[in-house]
This record gives sequence, C-alpha cells and structure tokens, in this order.
Amino acid sequence: MISVKNVLIVLAVAFTAYLAARGLSWTGPVAQPLIVVAALALYLATTWLCIFWEPASVRAAPHPAIPHSESPAHPDDAAQAAVDGIRGPLPLPVIAQILALACALIVPSAISVAVGEASRTAPFATWYLGGIGALMTIVMVRRRPWTAWSGIVALAVASMIWMGPVAALALGLVGSIVWVACAQLLVLSMDRAARDTARLTRLQRAATGWQTAQVVRQRERRVQVQRALAVAGPVLTRTVAHAGVLTDADRLEARIAEGRLRDEMRGPRLLDDEVRAELERARRRGANVTVLDEGGLEGVDDETLGVIRGQLAEALRSASSDRLYIRTSPDERVAVTVVGRSTSVGAPSDEDAVDLWREIPHPGRG
Repeated sequence: MISVKNVLIVLAVAFTAYLAARGLSWTGPVAQPLIVVAALALYLATTWLCIFWEPASVRAAPHPAIPHSESPAHPDDAAQAAVDGIRGPLPLPVIAQILALACALIVPSAISVAVGEASRTAPFATWYLGGIGALMTIVMVRRRPWTAWSGIVALAVASMIWMGPVAALALGLVGSIVWVACAQLLVLSMDRAARDTARLTRLQRAATGWQTAQVVRQRERRVQVQRALAVAGPVLTRTVAHAGVLTDADRLEARIAEGRLRDEMRGPRLLDDEVRAELERARRRGANVTVLDEGGLEGVDDETLGVIRGQLAEALRSASSDRLYIRTSPDERVAVTVVGRSTSVGAPSDEDAVDLWREIPHPGRG
C-alpha cells in the first residue's frame, strides 16, 4: 500500500544509502579502509534501525500523534501524550537513541582517522557531515529533540577538531544544522495542527450532540403537546361550548384530565394502560393521587418496567386510601414506593393515618 509514510521511508533509506555510498567513492589513498567500511556499516545499521524500529506492542495497536517530547521510549509513550487519535511518528526507543548518539560520536572521528590527514576534506571523507545530519533529522522526526541536538553538537565538535571550523561549516555542517532545525519546526507544526484538528473535532461532536439533544427534546415536547391535547382537548371544548358553566360531571372530568396530564409529565416511566386505568379509577372514587418519578428507573429495560408497572397496578387496584403517593426510589433494591393515607375518624386532616405502604422491589435484585 502506497502512503505518505512509506514514500518518506523509501526516500530516507535512499538518501542515507547515497550519503554512505559517497564514503566508498575513494578518489585518494585511504590509510585504513576497514575502519571506513566498519564506520559506514555502523552508520547504515543505526540509521535504518532509527527509521524502521517501532516497539511491537505499540505497532500492533493504532498509534496517535504525540507532542514533541523527550520522555524515554516505552510502549505507553503513544498513550501518554496522545492527541485524540491523530496518527504520527512514534518516539524513538532508548536503545536506538543510544546507538544514534554513539554513531554521532564515533563515525566522524573514525572516518577522519581512517582516511588520513591529507584526505580529511575530500568529498569521500566529509560525507559524514551530511550523513550524521540526516540521522539526527530522523531522530528529530521520531520525537527525540534532545538526542538530535546532542548528536549535532557532537558532530560539530568532532568535525571542527578534525578539519577546522571554517572547513566544517563550509562542507556541510551548516546544512545539517538547518535540516534538524527545520525538522523540529515541522514536527511542532504537525503537532499543533493535530491539536487544532482534535479540538475542532471535539467541538463538532459537541455541537452535533447538542443538536441531536435539541431534536429529541423537540420531539418529546411534540409528543407531550399531542398527549395533552388528546387528554384535555375534549374538556376544554365542552368548557368553551358551555361558556364556562360546567356540571359536576364536567368538573370531575376536568380534574381527572388534569391528573392525567400531571402523571404524564411527572412519571411517564411508571405508566402503561393498566396503571393509567387504575389511577383514573382512584380519582373517580375521590382519591387525591400524586405520581412522581424521582429517579431510580434509568437504564431499566422495558421487560423489567413491565413487571414493575404490573405490581403497581395491583397495588392501586387494592388501595382504598384518600390520598395516594406514588414515587420512584433511588434505592438499589426498591423501585417504587406506594403510600396511602386516610383521615382518621375525629382527627384533623394533618394527622392522616398511613393505611397503605407498599415497596415494589427491582426484579432480580436482592
């Protein structure tokens, strides 16, 4: 599969191989060719290791982009500094960092010693200026800025010692410094863009959720309005038709309609056709009924609600209290509490006796 990442990897491998190949294009005598070859092998192995090595535990899972940091490589690095799922380069493992620094320390001196003093400024002996710069650029892209800049410092010191400051700066040291600086700016810009993208994504999701919630609320309000019109519409029509002059039967129907509306608004999860019928029967016999959903039934499935409603209808069917209070319960074991109070003979109304107490448990809970 061709991707931007794969294209960049191929370019990095080809470019570092080209720089290393320059070290074998000897145009003059080389005092110790085996040291040159060994240095080239160390450079290529370290560079390609830095390009390809990702911890297996991290590679197996989708890895997000992480901010520019210098924390040690660890399978949790991607999770520690994730930017909301935006993919990006993983931090370089510690062993690869050590090898990269060792390469920056060893290769310049090894090449300079191996080619001899007369050839230290020849193109085949100065390849390491660009080669180590490319390696530190890879280290920077792999989110190890301190390691990358440490390697550049080591390269600068070694090259200036062996060929002089002016020659080192003229033959490629400046370019290596610019590469690493540009890589750091690019990574910082990528991380900032990733954070901005993630922030915009969160805002978009929040806006979508808010809009969805508003649509749901509007739908619920329409349902409530339609239910209110269905319940109160006939009573209001008769009231208007009779110019407000109502019979006792009409007043009873108005009170029952009001009670239905209150039930639908205050405790819709407690209601089904059977419960509604028992509530209406209680009101028609003169009982004052209060239904309140105060929480505790959130997340209860329809089958369990059906069982609870069935027990509530049974409790209402046998109730004869003057006042009925039906409340959901936040208790883990009790779903609904039904309390009935009736006026005692010869006692004031504020000293009503409790003649009904029924706790309907959550089915399946102890």
